[in-house]
Amino acid sequence: MGLFSKLFPKASVNAVTGAYFETLSGYQPVFRTFRGGIYEAELCRACIHAFATHASKLKPVVTGPRKDLGYSLETAPNPWMDTTKFLYKLATVLETETTAFIVPIYDKYYEKIIGYYPVQPRSAEIREYQGKTYIIFSFANGKRTAVEFSEAGIINKFFYSHDFFGEGNGAMRDTLELMKTQQQGISEGIKQSAVIRFIGKLVGASKDKTIEEERQRWRKYNLAAENSGGIALVDGKYESIQQIDSKPYLIDAEQIKAIQENVFSYFGCSKEILQNSFSPQQWDAYYEGKVEPFALQLSLVLTNMTFTSEQRVRGNRIQFTANRLQYASTEQKLKVVTDLMDRGMMSRNEGREVFNMEPVEGGDEYMIRGEYVNAADKVEGGSDNE
Repeated sequence: MGLFSKLFPKASVNAVTGAYFETLSGYQPVFRTFRGGIYEAELCRACIHAFATHASKLKPVVTGPRKDLGYSLETAPNPWMDTTKFLYKLATVLETETTAFIVPIYDKYYEKIIGYYPVQPRSAEIREYQGKTYIIFSFANGKRTAVEFSEAGIINKFFYSHDFFGEGNGAMRDTLELMKTQQQGISEGIKQSAVIRFIGKLVGASKDKTIEEERQRWRKYNLAAENSGGIALVDGKYESIQQIDSKPYLIDAEQIKAIQENVFSYFGCSKEILQNSFSPQQWDAYYEGKVEPFALQLSLVLTNMTFTSEQRVRGNRIQFTANRLQYASTEQKLKVVTDLMDRGMMSRNEGREVFNMEPVEGGDEYMIRGEYVNAADKVEGGSDNE
């Protein structure tokens, strides 16, 4: 049994031959991958890698009786990826394509979801057949398969005119062209500035063959390694020989910075994030603006594709969280942990986790300081002197 046969045991692509699913906007729901080479651009890939790396550290938490699913999500959402690879892949596809698909993996009896897999199709079409909506995936190897729309997950960004998919990264084409032109300009400029080292005026020569022969002769006797004395000699054939001062071609620093800022703004990244030199404040801004929205969307998508509405009402959900204090200073960590533990909002083990310490037995209990009392009770009971 092939990989995708294992992933989609409940749907048959041969049966999904109905008309396109109609949307209120009249949009024909077809997704196609972006072929603009955004992942091949060095700075773009660095921004995507930084985001995917931080996203891969998110911690899945399953609320409800599905402890087996919680264990799978914490260790290996599918047989081919551990949790960090799953999240890294999903985040990378989302940034590169602005749409990422997740399909469920069922147990052999099709009774419950036991894992998830991020697929990267070349295209995806939403069609309707016998009252059910399907997503038909087409892959680079020519294979096609399908899964029920209600059982799949779609994560997107730049969500505008399409009813299900992101807009793509076409807006980056101009910046990608500038980056490509910039790199080619630097490369060609350096090559050209290093080619010509001497220029001379040959008296009386008019034929191409004569000029070429004289060029080779002059190079042989004056620029070859055998001329260890470093002295160049010329005869009466030359009116003058001048050395060219080769200078490398450099693009203006402001132009380079402007292009980089375009990329940083587009991906919501910064130089400090890329070079891992960020401050706690810079990390908080990056987390809230980039990582947290991804975690929230992924939590909702997996929750909705895993649990029925009745199960969700009963509190079943999947959430992805992060230890936001991991980049804070020791002083900041100590203050936050002390305040939260004193008020019963954090257990000892949760406080130890902030400092990367192992949990201890009995450390999951919550405690508060003895002098804290309920304000309402204090008012109703009167003062202590009464």
